[in-house]
Amino acid sequence: MNLQGLTEFCNRWLDTWTGNRPEALIEFYSSNAFYRDPARPAGLRGKAELLGYFQKLLARNPHWQWKAKELIQTERGFVLKWTASIPTASSLVIVDGLDIVELQDESITRNEVYFDRSTLLATP
Repeated sequence: MNLQGLTEFCNRWLDTWTGNRPEALIEFYSSNAFYRDPARPAGLRGKAELLGYFQKLLARNPHWQWKAKELIQTERGFVLKWTASIPTASSLVIVDGLDIVELQDESITRNEVYFDRSTLLATP
């Protein structure tokens, strides 16, 4: 996939992280995808595990929004620098982070998410 194709893929994928649509989000992942984030440092594997996690995560955060800041093409996919706007009960938290995304046949086979959770954990 060229850079324009990756950018279009990334934008469609990021859009599905908003609005509590885990079934739409999981369609971007391969059947044996690996996913890891700071809350799941050992990671999850396969659509069944990912879907269960995404259902809980997106239900808790239906109004968060993700914006791409920079997409860097790699041999297997891309590295994405992003900003997330996460509404909480008391404020709007802005978090910057990055994802490592590997693709095969336009499906995510590996997604590693990195960001500092301290601001979120400190917010009531």
